[in-house]
Parts: sequence; structure tokens; C-alpha cells
Amino acid sequence: MADKITLVDGTLDVPDEPIIPFIEGDGTGVDIWPASQLVFDAAAKKHGKRIEWKEVLAGEKAFNETGSWLPDETVQAFRDYLIGIKGPLTTPVGGGIRSLNVALRQILDLYVCLRPVRWFQGVPSPVKHPEKVDMVIFRENTEDIYAGLEVEEGTPEAKKLIGLLRDNFGWNIREDSGVGIKPVSETGSKRLIRAAIEYAVRYGRQSVTLVHKGNIQKFTEGAFRNWGYELVRAEFSDVAVGWDDCGGKPGDKILVKDNIADITLQQVLTRPEDFDVIATTNLNGDYLSDALAAQVGGIGIAPGGNINYVTGHGVFEATHGTAPKYAGQDKVNPGSVILSGVMMFEHLGWSDVAADIVRALEATIADKIVTYDFARLMEGATEVKTSEFAGAIVDRL
Repeated sequence: MADKITLVDGTLDVPDEPIIPFIEGDGTGVDIWPASQLVFDAAAKKHGKRIEWKEVLAGEKAFNETGSWLPDETVQAFRDYLIGIKGPLTTPVGGGIRSLNVALRQILDLYVCLRPVRWFQGVPSPVKHPEKVDMVIFRENTEDIYAGLEVEEGTPEAKKLIGLLRDNFGWNIREDSGVGIKPVSETGSKRLIRAAIEYAVRYGRQSVTLVHKGNIQKFTEGAFRNWGYELVRAEFSDVAVGWDDCGGKPGDKILVKDNIADITLQQVLTRPEDFDVIATTNLNGDYLSDALAAQVGGIGIAPGGNINYVTGHGVFEATHGTAPKYAGQDKVNPGSVILSGVMMFEHLGWSDVAADIVRALEATIADKIVTYDFARLMEGATEVKTSEFAGAIVDRL
């Protein structure tokens, strides 16, 4: 009997037949979602479990059917059922919602954007040692410039804000400027960093790096760094220690350190083994997650999850765009959605299901049965369709 996932004493209670809402996605969603669902259902069945999928609408499909890009019913479904998964969504141009993905994160207060980045055997990579990349990014999801607090150049609002800042703070901003506000709060920073440290403890990771631009943005990103070290001392002194408090020698504790954002983008390429769990602000996390994905096969197989660890809500998602020119061609790589499903199953406690999908995916790629994006980079590869790639994974379950 299918039933809802619930939160009991801070822990997800997951039935063997959970109801999970899904958004097919725009563009290539019509290809990659059915392929991914095939893999999910086969892996769950192998372990005596079954998912009742509940389709909800967002993006172009929602707009065409309901006149709304993000219907209230969709948001309510994610609220009620706690866990969901989605394909890529179109962001309306020239009006409407700034970003459907950002809107969902903010409405449901999904404050963690969780992006694990690792290499899978056989995946083509532009770097010599992609196997050294094994990082988990905790990107703050609700603040920073993604809060969308900005005014357009030349508008009365912009003129008013520029005047206010000039008159009250002495800030001389050019009259023809657009202006944005960058909020970074102690509350938002600490709950994000707390989640990162708890993850490091749970999964036996060695370090947490606070990535920031605090050398320039001292009272936003600099504060993010300082609040992180405060949190370690106040709440995690038994399991973690800050760099300044141990001289970089943490003993058997998790080392919490910090790094400037720009040098981090260099060092994750030249010294990836130095990074384990990363906690960072919204924009930095966006840059880092895509830059790291390039080292391990590209955004096409990069998974993501948006999570509120307090309320139990989580929406897992493909991290790439809709690629509408390929829609309906049964061509593109479904790896991002499949691996986002792996994250979802791990989050639900279905670790055996998740591990089987990863093993079967790796075996398929090792046999050089791949979609066009990998086939063009691999010698002797067999290029297959989206659906055929999913079928090959199922064969190896």
C-alpha cells in the first residue's frame, strides 16, 4: 500500500512503497525522465520496494496546461510528500518568475544545495587525474545575490535606492547603475555550515572547507567564514576543530578550514585531493559546482539535491539546462537525473538501491555503452539512445 513519507522525531519515516512527486521537466525532460524512471523502478524492485510516482507540473508544461509556471498545487505536493525529484525547467524570459528552480528553493526554504562531485570509472575527462576529485559541496540556497533583491537601472526604485545610499551612507554610486542587495545572515550561514559538518561526521569525511570572498566582502562573506569557526567551537568541539585552533593538525577530529573563492577555483583543479566537504555561499557554490563537474564528465551527469534538514523536505534535480533543440530525439545523457535519484535514495536510507544503480551505471560506461556526449570523446564506444542507455543500466542491475 503506497503511503506518504513522514518526519518522525527529526528522521524520515519511509514506507516500502512511498509516494514521490516528480516533475518530468522541459525540453529533454521528455527523454531523460522516462529513462531515469526505468532505472529507479528496476533498482527498487530488486530490493523489494516500489515507488508510486505522482506527476506534478512546473515550467512550460504547467504554463501550457494551467497558465501558471509554478502552480500552487505543485508546491503543495512537495510540502505534503516531503521528497520529490525533477527534470530541468525552463526559466521564463522577459517576465514571470525569475527562476523556477530558485523559486522552489525559496518557497520551501530548501537551504542546502547539495552537490556531490566524483569521477565514475570510464567517464571521459579533460584532466589527468579525475579520480582525485571526490568532493561534496554544500551551497547556501536562500541568500546572497540569489535572493533577487535588485532594482533596474533608470527606474524610480533605482534612483530612490541610490539616493538613499548616498544620503545615509555616503556611497557614491553612478546614477546609471542597477543595484543589488547581498544579504548573508548568521542564521543562514550557520545552518548551512552545520549541515556540512554533520554530513562530514556521518560519512567519515576528513575536512570541511569554508569557501568565501571575505578578503573583499568582509561583512557578508567574511562574516560567513567567522560564523563558521564560531559554530565549530560552540557545537562541534568534540568532533571538529578549526584551523586556527589546531595549527592545521586536527588529530582524529574533522579539520575545518577556509579558503578564498578565487584561489579555490584554481586549487580544485591543481590540488583536488586537498578538498573534501565544501561549505560556501550561493554564488560561489554555483561557480564551484559547475567547474568541478567539468573535471568528472560535465554537467550532463552532475546530480543535485535541495534539502531542508530540519523540516525533512528535499527536491532532487537535474543540474543542467533543458537543451530544447534535442527534445524528443532520445539522444541526451540521462545521468544527471539518474544520479540525482541515487542521492534521493541515499537520503531516504535506501543505500542498497543507490549503490546498485551506481555499480550498474559504472559497468555500462566501462563497457563503453554511452550516449553521444561521451561517445564522441571515447575510442571504441558504442553510441546508444537515451532509452537504450537506461536499458543497458537495467541489464547490469
